[in-house]
Amino acid sequence: MASKSKKEDRPTMDPESWVDQYGDYLFGYALSRTGDPTIAEDLVQETFLAGLRAQEGFEGRSSVRTWLVAILKNKIVDNLRKMSREKPVEDVETMADLEKEFFHEKGEWRLKPAEWEVNPSRLVERKEFWKIFTDCLAELPKNLSSALRLREMEGMGCEEICKVMSISASNCWVMLYRARMRMRRCLEINWFGEEET
Repeated sequence: MASKSKKEDRPTMDPESWVDQYGDYLFGYALSRTGDPTIAEDLVQETFLAGLRAQEGFEGRSSVRTWLVAILKNKIVDNLRKMSREKPVEDVETMADLEKEFFHEKGEWRLKPAEWEVNPSRLVERKEFWKIFTDCLAELPKNLSSALRLREMEGMGCEEICKVMSISASNCWVMLYRARMRMRRCLEINWFGEEET
């Protein structure tokens, strides 16, 4: 039995159908990670162009969509690097500054976090929750939003985030802490507060 050539084993690619087949998915993916429709659109276009240039190197170890998402992930990280270089990262507050925002001098909460009576795993199924979550994420300062997106949505560790954003490890942890605290407060006000009324 004659073996097939490497090219014959590879799934066929139809770049002309990429926009129709994968455009909406890739745009949604990019938008959820950048929070900016214009940037998301540009990154998807760059992804398609990079895919066209690299299609000969596609070995078929994954689906075309998965392959395009991998390219898009790299474009998103490159975009964050570029933004970090172009805009100086504002001075990150110290832990003492954070404590002043969330705690009284004696260490008590300024505004105690609410008890979440809703099962968080059930929230992910609700479109309304994701709308508010996205709105809360957009309200964060850019650097906090970027750090949180890289950590929670891309699954990067602090070391990788530091490289992408050109920040120190201590800045990374403070930024993530601050972003999580603000997200929690925003969700309490805009989502859980609604649920109780």
